[in-house]
Amino acid sequence: MATTKTKAYGVQSEKDNLKPMEIERRDVGDDDVKIKITYCGVCHSDIHTARNEWGGSKYPVVPGHEIIGHVTAVGKNVKNFKEGDVVGVGCLVDSCQECAQCKNDLEQFCEKGATFTYNSDDKHLKGKQTFGGYSTSVVVDKEFVLKIPKNLDEAGAAPLLCAGITTWSPLSHWKIKKGDKVGVVGLGGLGHMGVKFANALGAHVVMITTSPSKADDAKKLGAHEVLISKNETEMAKHQGTFDFILNTIPVGHKMDPYIGLLKIDATMVLVGAVEPLEPFHGGGIIMGRKRIAGSLIGGIKETQEMLDFCGKHNIVSDIELINMKDINEAYDRVVKADVKYRFVIDMASLGN
Repeated sequence: MATTKTKAYGVQSEKDNLKPMEIERRDVGDDDVKIKITYCGVCHSDIHTARNEWGGSKYPVVPGHEIIGHVTAVGKNVKNFKEGDVVGVGCLVDSCQECAQCKNDLEQFCEKGATFTYNSDDKHLKGKQTFGGYSTSVVVDKEFVLKIPKNLDEAGAAPLLCAGITTWSPLSHWKIKKGDKVGVVGLGGLGHMGVKFANALGAHVVMITTSPSKADDAKKLGAHEVLISKNETEMAKHQGTFDFILNTIPVGHKMDPYIGLLKIDATMVLVGAVEPLEPFHGGGIIMGRKRIAGSLIGGIKETQEMLDFCGKHNIVSDIELINMKDINEAYDRVVKADVKYRFVIDMASLGN
């Protein structure tokens, strides 16, 4: 298949800083959409992969799976997109589209293995791997391109493609509704979106955090209450009262304090800690028939539903816009949780 060279930023090894590089993108096929990337969000997963902190990174790595851009070309079979459309690409760029999970709009759980936006085997360029959105353009199968509502700020919409769907999917799947008491644990890139979504769904939202300094921000984002998890007296008052808890803590932690907050038959969903958790007491879930679950991004249909919801309620991420040359500093700040609440790269700073 013919390819075109494209400017990008990436790493050649786990010890490298991100630097300018050239990558190859496939030319537009019959079912493809070519996108000029205007903005790309910075996800902690980008850092984990660039630095091989989860293992399995294949170098070179070009991160980025919160992509916003403008359509510049479409294949002959593409009917739903045209040149000039503002579109998005999230964590997925391909799947088998034939297995039970794909047919059930759960492409992230493709039984043959989903193709992720970066660090996956490229189905179109044999022997190559996928490269992400830290680049000037990308070519994506039409089934994995998303429509961005016209009223949304493009830069602020970028993190919706990962942070947004990661928090929307469990709230949607567990059918959070008006009047539910929902706890969001952790106020970061994921947590701030969880607060916004739960509020817009009509829930009574409680931000659960170790940091009293985050209380004002949490309320501005839509939390009705703030619960300081280190305050044993306050935690005791909330025991057994939550219908649902969205746990966005990105590292291993104690689960028992949060399990105790759940009502009988209630669920806590983990979306942050892709690593071992500290042991928890089985009695905490047995005595209340409580559930601990996990959730991974969302399928394409659900992601579009999330974007449409954001358009209706004018929801975007709170971001700090940066130039591409500042990405290494941004990585260090993400690790220190020094951002409110998501970095987004202005891809015009990379040049054409």
